[in-house]
Amino acid sequence: MANLGPANTAGTAVTPTPLLKDELDIVIPTIRNLDFLEMWRPFFQPYHLIIVQDGDPTKTIKVPPGFDYELYNRNDINKILGPRASCISFKDSACRCFGYMVSKKKYIYTIDDDCFVANDPSGKAINALEQHIKNLLCPSTPFFFNTLYEPYREGADFVRGYPFSLREGVPTAVSHGLWLNIPDYDAPTQLVKPLERNTRYVDAILTIPKGTLFPMCGMNLAFDRDLIGPAMYFGLMGDGQPIGRYDDMWAGWCCKVITDHLGLGIKTGLPYIYHSKASNPFVNLRKEYKGIFWQEDIIPFFQNVVLPKECTTVQKCYIELSKQVKEKLSKVDPYFDKLADAMVTWIEAWDELNPQKPTTAKA
Repeated sequence: MANLGPANTAGTAVTPTPLLKDELDIVIPTIRNLDFLEMWRPFFQPYHLIIVQDGDPTKTIKVPPGFDYELYNRNDINKILGPRASCISFKDSACRCFGYMVSKKKYIYTIDDDCFVANDPSGKAINALEQHIKNLLCPSTPFFFNTLYEPYREGADFVRGYPFSLREGVPTAVSHGLWLNIPDYDAPTQLVKPLERNTRYVDAILTIPKGTLFPMCGMNLAFDRDLIGPAMYFGLMGDGQPIGRYDDMWAGWCCKVITDHLGLGIKTGLPYIYHSKASNPFVNLRKEYKGIFWQEDIIPFFQNVVLPKECTTVQKCYIELSKQVKEKLSKVDPYFDKLADAMVTWIEAWDELNPQKPTTAKA
């Protein structure tokens, strides 16, 4: 069987012509030294990193030499956002979304610090970032499913019966990558299958069809900040909150209904990373158990959300979504009342740090 990772990238040359070098930030949430970056050096070193330090702000996080980065801890977040810092989670990787907000680039790639470079079945190290960029620069096909999956890849195309009027596709807002080794399972599944490892490398990219929700994992994820950035809020999780490990799920459900409404696409599949470490299932169960019950109400809510045609921007869509969350999910638990308010605070903070450029009339 092929060795799918972690890859040995020692001695691998830094990518000579990195795609979108000046248009993409890599966002990493962490509580520890970032030794894992050594493995990613050939692929990440040309890019700017935004490190969001969670937990104790007095702790020093060490970053290997040679990387261009800025690091924000909780004190920085409080200083930059003031009272609005309340919308950024503490003691939870959901804090990563602060990095999305302060970035000035068009694209974001976010990765966890226990994610290593994977090998493809031929034994070659996978440049996950490069594949994400290719996914984002290529159209999506959410309105009609192509049975050969990604029609724009070399060696594939639209199959017979696919409408020609839909073959141009739509812009891709999100590229959702997958994981070899430790799968992204919930706590009950972890407990039932403690030794299960994902060794299946599926060489496929799919557009998630319009009207279909999906569980978005934030540990190997890229998106177009201009197209969907304001909806990439990872919610209120962690310290002082009744729920955890639903940060990326919440963002994914919000993003999906908004991309569906605005006619944008989301892809899932390649690229793979090698997820090295299983989190503690008992700790996870404590974080997740309310969410496991709540999602039986949350999912039907998102399946039935209708955004009015006046919602023509991501911000307008997100504010409307917050109103519907407050109206319909607050009866599930008072937490959702607080979350709806935080969604509005997030948009206010986003708009303050990312003022709209005035459009000039053409002569």
